[in-house]
Amino acid sequence: MSSSLPAQDNALGVYVSVPFCRSKCSFCNFASGVSSPQGIEAYVAKLCDEIAATPLNAQRLRADLPQTVDTVYLGGGTPSLLEPQQLRRIFTALRQTFDILPAAEITLEAAPGQISDAVLTEAQRHGVNRISLGVQSFVDRESAAVGRSHTERDCIHEILRLQAAGVADVGADLIAGLPYQTPDSWQHSLDVATSIGLTHLSVYMLEIDEDSRLGREVMAGGQRFHARGVPSDELSADLYEAACDWLPRNGFLQYEISNFAPVLHQSRHNRKYWQRDPYIGFGLDAHSMLLRPDGAVRFANPEELEHYGATEAVSVPIDIFQREAFDETIFLGLRMNEGLSIAELREQFPGELITPTEDAARELIRDGLMIEQFGRWQLTLRGRLLSNDVFTNLLMGAAV
Repeated sequence: MSSSLPAQDNALGVYVSVPFCRSKCSFCNFASGVSSPQGIEAYVAKLCDEIAATPLNAQRLRADLPQTVDTVYLGGGTPSLLEPQQLRRIFTALRQTFDILPAAEITLEAAPGQISDAVLTEAQRHGVNRISLGVQSFVDRESAAVGRSHTERDCIHEILRLQAAGVADVGADLIAGLPYQTPDSWQHSLDVATSIGLTHLSVYMLEIDEDSRLGREVMAGGQRFHARGVPSDELSADLYEAACDWLPRNGFLQYEISNFAPVLHQSRHNRKYWQRDPYIGFGLDAHSMLLRPDGAVRFANPEELEHYGATEAVSVPIDIFQREAFDETIFLGLRMNEGLSIAELREQFPGELITPTEDAARELIRDGLMIEQFGRWQLTLRGRLLSNDVFTNLLMGAAV
């Protein structure tokens, strides 16, 4: 059965961070790394304690905590590296605290070749029906350049293995802008991805920032980590545009800036973020948003492993009132291809926010970065490439 059933009203999404990898990729800017078995075991214990403390934490924040959960997402890192008994303990803790619906969408991130038969069996026993593989590229040279240990053959073997095991939805991540990537090599990755039965694809552009080894090397003009092989920003943008053209013509509709899938296989969990539905995160660098009668509250866990569990897991909360909710509605909602309903914005927010935003939107439409159709604002392809600039202009227009 596909996991793509409609979301439940007032249901909660749960994210579980498992920030451990077999090795750290040079492009990775996440809070993740290599750890010992003892370190992972200690982390799982803290994770289960945090889950058990959720009702008390929510009460302290004066936040509504839905008991019903319709999406669970285990991300990282590489959660598939957990031992079966560790995975079992996490799910036991979740089910002791929440009511996870039988039809819930439950996703596990994995690296090709790094999910054992025992872990796969345990995951499916607890309802995992989506697996997202960190493929990044089906071209061996590109994978090796950034420290990925798998080959194209490994990826194909893993995808077929998971499908044969009965995993309802098998998806993959791809990155545009990896070292040595060319239009031809990128097309090869797209060809493989669309011909092997995957149900979901996420396409990201390589981030060049100081939070990754590769990013720092590129910014410094160095040669380590194959930095000289990183394509130009213009070529990376061309590769992304090629994906936006190719994938919908081959069954993968773009429903968000970075996500493509047939309609019935969109990620329900990720849609919660963009639609501002309540979700709660557990573990290192996990973020949460819960509703309150007067708005919402956001909070996050520490980014550094040595700090996680050493103090209260819940950070200083950020209150979300009308202005903050408006900003979030704009920049999260426009990430989705369906865009934003102008009528709904007018119903939810006052004119002093809407009017200047409409003025800014008209300018962006004239510049070809947005369109208005069927009463909705939507980003154009160029607007998706320049989305941060679009959001900045819209929100500056609404500044009061």
